[in-house]
Amino acid sequence: MEHLKDSQARLKHISSMLQPLVQELPKTLSGVELHRIMSQLLEGQSEEWRLELQAQLTYFLERMEVLEASDIDIGSEGSNGRIWYRIHGNKAPVELEDTLSVVEMDLLLLNLLMSKQREMLFEKRNFDFSHAVQRDNSDEKQRFRADMYYEMEHLALNMRRIENYIRPFKDLELHPEVGRALSLRYYQYGLTLVTGITGSGKSATLDTIIDANNRSVEAHVVIVASPIEMVHKSRKCIIRHREVGRDVWSFKEGVVQALRQDPDIIMIGELRDPETIMSALEITDSGHKTFGTLHTSSAMETIDRIVGETEVDEQERVRNRLADVLTCIISQKLVPSLDGKRVLAKEVLLVTPSVKAAIRNNNVGEIYQMLMEGSSRGMFTMEQDLFRLFNRGLISGETAMNYCNNKKRMYQLLNPSTVNKLNSILE
Repeated sequence: MEHLKDSQARLKHISSMLQPLVQELPKTLSGVELHRIMSQLLEGQSEEWRLELQAQLTYFLERMEVLEASDIDIGSEGSNGRIWYRIHGNKAPVELEDTLSVVEMDLLLLNLLMSKQREMLFEKRNFDFSHAVQRDNSDEKQRFRADMYYEMEHLALNMRRIENYIRPFKDLELHPEVGRALSLRYYQYGLTLVTGITGSGKSATLDTIIDANNRSVEAHVVIVASPIEMVHKSRKCIIRHREVGRDVWSFKEGVVQALRQDPDIIMIGELRDPETIMSALEITDSGHKTFGTLHTSSAMETIDRIVGETEVDEQERVRNRLADVLTCIISQKLVPSLDGKRVLAKEVLLVTPSVKAAIRNNNVGEIYQMLMEGSSRGMFTMEQDLFRLFNRGLISGETAMNYCNNKKRMYQLLNPSTVNKLNSILE
């Protein structure tokens, strides 16, 4: 209850700070035109005033660690003037008596940005950026990945808390052969993709892989991301962090420029467009070890997506190139566990000669069978991993069915006696 009283008091304080500015705003303007006026008013305030306003918002960001929240959402009509947190996969508001108006929220959010960043927001109606908060009694900073955007001509903000803790590589529970495929020590080049929907932990898995290389081989790592999330400390590797929009204009430019920076490993935060996908294939083909992410839910979908992003007359060439450079695909999901939290479920494809042939011959459908039968080399389907989690008592059968990619196969794994009985009747 004490933190609710504190939250209530802070909202009142924020409102009292912003009301003099609200009174100066013209009533006839809205959207970007109004926000340009807001920007000018904010620039006219003292640095102390702006830092104090930021400090009030920082309190709600700091609460995320205590609440074990992954995301915070505020602003615009959709939030109803409240603070929303996603805790163990569920998003809900902090129930407070007082709320902020959409105009007050607009001012609060604009105060987070520098003038050049605001101009980018006004131009594109969306702005991705990173934000950091100094931890109490520590030299460390808590970092956030942020996205500010427009909803009904007002501003909304999502921030995702970036864990300062890097999960040990052994916690990924990967087969030794897969582990070797991810290490520069054993595979000097090749493309590894970590895939999944937004919020599935792709970046955390990549950070674990980069950290494992950082501790085991002497090399140069270039990370191109939007925004930079985890900042790695150079250990055995020298690690460069390049943020799109701040250090380089685009993913494609960051990837091309990296080739002139003597890298051994290039990590691409997201293969979000055909140009970046083709650039990733080209730099890997030139002999570099490359890691990246895609928003796909399975290994087969990932291959189809990459090929499908190119012109029809180029697809055969892309299939051949992908077959040559692809090393591994890890497709993952965070699924609700029985203890009310979430647990990682994944599908792992190691690109063997048989997989390469299937990609070249456009027989991607055959790969699922290879995954099911590839346990000796560390491969398994999403359904097999969900079944493993079910057998360990970590998730329910209903959750396994809800999060699988192939419901027929999942049912067969969960209900073998029923399937065997049906087969005997049919025979």
